[in-house]
Amino acid sequence: MSKAEFRSGYVGVVGRPNVGKSTLINQILGQKIAAVSPRPQTTQRNQLGILTTEQYQLILVDTPGIHQPVTKIGDFMNESALGTFSDVDVILWIVDISVKPFAEDINIAQKIKALNLQENTLIALNKADLVVQEDLEKAAENYLELLPEAESLVISAQIAAGVDRLLERLIERIPVGPQYFPEDQITDLYERQIACDLIRESLLMNLSEEIPHAIAVRLDEYKDRSEKNAYIHATLLLDRESHKPIVIGKKGAMIRKIGEYARMEIEKLTDRNIYLELNVKVEKNWRNNPKVLRALGYFIRKD
Repeated sequence: MSKAEFRSGYVGVVGRPNVGKSTLINQILGQKIAAVSPRPQTTQRNQLGILTTEQYQLILVDTPGIHQPVTKIGDFMNESALGTFSDVDVILWIVDISVKPFAEDINIAQKIKALNLQENTLIALNKADLVVQEDLEKAAENYLELLPEAESLVISAQIAAGVDRLLERLIERIPVGPQYFPEDQITDLYERQIACDLIRESLLMNLSEEIPHAIAVRLDEYKDRSEKNAYIHATLLLDRESHKPIVIGKKGAMIRKIGEYARMEIEKLTDRNIYLELNVKVEKNWRNNPKVLRALGYFIRKD
């Protein structure tokens, strides 16, 4: 491919919560930039994953899971995801082929149809490793009938099955264009923002039920102490007083566990030694407080 044929484009990675969007992006990039957990709604805002070679620059827009919102932060997450549909070169719709379509899947398909974007959509039938071979075709049909004009590929992001072929098709679909980002840039988020996401991932991994979704991470300080050392101070904002002893744990055991997991993940990403300090504060009903949400970086539309 000549320099004149250099390809570059944006791919909106969309889907309902917990279908493997962030896992797939991490696989394509060959390293972790997005927080992942078995829990829904790990991703709360759009994040770019940038893959650059001599032939192309693929810009993946990781979006929050599209769901039925019950809070203002849920509205923000849906607006972030749905807003990408008409602003990208390709829509990569991730679905969980191991289960039948949810109402959210049907709503996403209807949105794509309404915008006349079927031919611009590639369906990744993810989690194929959870489906027995003889049931695979029927499982795929459940989704393909929702968008019959869209191309589809069966993959498993968790074990990287079919990911190479998916990457090839995405590259073929993006247009000839300029290089938008430096070749060594892999995301649009700064280390401090990624640190917040990884602390939140630790909350999702270590706490049960809905408690993690009721916690915000506020980064109070991110200070480079040397080229190989950094200090991070963050506050966990809880919306209920009753959650505080659960998050802290007996004699501080849980907060230490949360911090240790987060620290190790941040160190892997930054290749630095991290000293992480976590505090806990109750900010009642923060998920519905526009002032708090804006301070945390969620640009909620005014009523």
